Amino acid sequence: MQFRSLTESIDTSTPGGTLVFNIFGSLAQFESDLIRERTRAGLEAARARGRKGGRPAKLDEKQVREVRRLYWSRMMTVDQIAAMMHVGRSTVYRCLNLGRQIR
Repeated sequence: MQFRSLTESIDTSTPGGTLVFNIFGSLAQFESDLIRERTRAGLEAARARGRKGGRPAKLDEKQVREVRRLYWSRMMTVDQIAAMMHVGRSTVYRCLNLGRQIR
């Protein structure tokens, strides 16, 4: 299969065109690898400074304890707790996961 670009004068039916096409591909892969490496290094440096990635928690530790207390006391449903705390049901269910560590 051959590739022919009308704007860049690349034609893989010739040895020179194949060479240019492969060089462009190699440069694109090199650039992608550099970006990945720099991103990884930046994330590691941020972790070393104590930064945590991801979205901030919607509820603090006190609120999570209150969610658990209300749920386990059977005083309110998950929907009611979510509405009271101004969060979604999935956030309430995440709080009820007893193995979860609070950030």
